[in-house]
Amino acid sequence: MLQCVVFKKYFTPKEANQTLHIVKKIVTEILEKGRSLRALLSGQIGDVPAPQTQTLAKEVEGLMLQLEEIGCFYKDWNFETGLVDFPAMIDGEEALLCWRSDEGEILWYHSLEDGFAGRRPLPAEPSSRLLFRNK
Repeated sequence: MLQCVVFKKYFTPKEANQTLHIVKKIVTEILEKGRSLRALLSGQIGDVPAPQTQTLAKEVEGLMLQLEEIGCFYKDWNFETGLVDFPAMIDGEEALLCWRSDEGEILWYHSLEDGFAGRRPLPAEPSSRLLFRNK
């Protein structure tokens, strides 16, 4: 069954890697603010007024929107290791190029259904079987 999701942009691995300098900065901020928010919510920092929690949540949301403006999506809701997916067309089907904040470049992808658990390494060079396209 063909599942089609409409994404704003489809990336080739090269295009996605070219955005990493910006994506890394945004993800670093998301992780810092997200960890602070998680600590506040779990009571690890003591009695903190609700406005501080709301402010941090809005800041995290704003940073995630910045990623979406680029065309990619933040996926690590525990704020442990930033995880970002970049939509791609691989061999005529939608897929996601997958990057973790502890990786130097984008080297993995997975189907829309498989998610992170189904990550596969990108081939060294796209072959006729595995076509990367920007739609």
